[in-house]
Amino acid sequence: MDHRERRQLPPAVRRLFDDGGNGRTLSVELPAGAVVWPDPTYARFPSQRRPAFWLSQAPVTGSMWARLRVEHPRSGLWPVLMEDSVQPWSVGQIAPDAAAEIDNYNVDAFMAEVWSDWIERAAEEQVEILDPFGPHCPGPAEPAELRADPDGLADRYAAMLAEQGTPVGLAAVQRGADALAVMGWQGALHHNEWNVPLAAVVRSWEDRFAARLVGLGFNTLDLSVAAPPVTSQHALHVAAEHWAFCPDAIVQGAGTLIDYAEQIRGKHIWSFWWD
Repeated sequence: MDHRERRQLPPAVRRLFDDGGNGRTLSVELPAGAVVWPDPTYARFPSQRRPAFWLSQAPVTGSMWARLRVEHPRSGLWPVLMEDSVQPWSVGQIAPDAAAEIDNYNVDAFMAEVWSDWIERAAEEQVEILDPFGPHCPGPAEPAELRADPDGLADRYAAMLAEQGTPVGLAAVQRGADALAVMGWQGALHHNEWNVPLAAVVRSWEDRFAARLVGLGFNTLDLSVAAPPVTSQHALHVAAEHWAFCPDAIVQGAGTLIDYAEQIRGKHIWSFWWD
């Protein structure tokens, strides 16, 4: 297909949109794939019965991800590389939510609540993990300066992840972060039973750190970050946000906020995993 030729979305993909994808176009010829339906027992929005996302049948290249990413403003489809193997979405074990729900969450309040709940249950020696903040939640960090082109960086990271042999999912969202809720991803279920607040956090990272959602797995999430913190103090503040978002990455990884902060300082990739 000529890359300049714009066509209406394929019928299956149009089903992802409330309005049937009216006016949406796509110049990329999609590989074989199919829509993924939610768990039939999930009834948060029973009146809005429709697929959660479209998923390619086979792995795609990084260049395919990049072409789909470029098309997003016109197609309304954000590409997400989906870790291959037997996954919940392979059998429909997903629980999508409306993107509008994300607007109901304040990142500062969410972070403070997670922090307070953990402090109440933690032993004294565990609180040391959060030094120098301890029981006092510092709130969200200040934005950082751009150090790379956000889109180009996301394309390069996608190329790296695609080397693992990864299919692509397409979510009908206005911004990439919203895919966490709209696709019904359940990777952080043991940390937060509802992933809409996490989507709100990633939205905030899009704004403050030029983050882009690139990949999802069973319990993993991969972001490119074009404006990472570069000073130790700023990185430490961002590390506190990461802990509230994904405690396992620190508690079972670096061990302390201080050590973790040095791992992310100046880094253009943020990867998270939940136990």
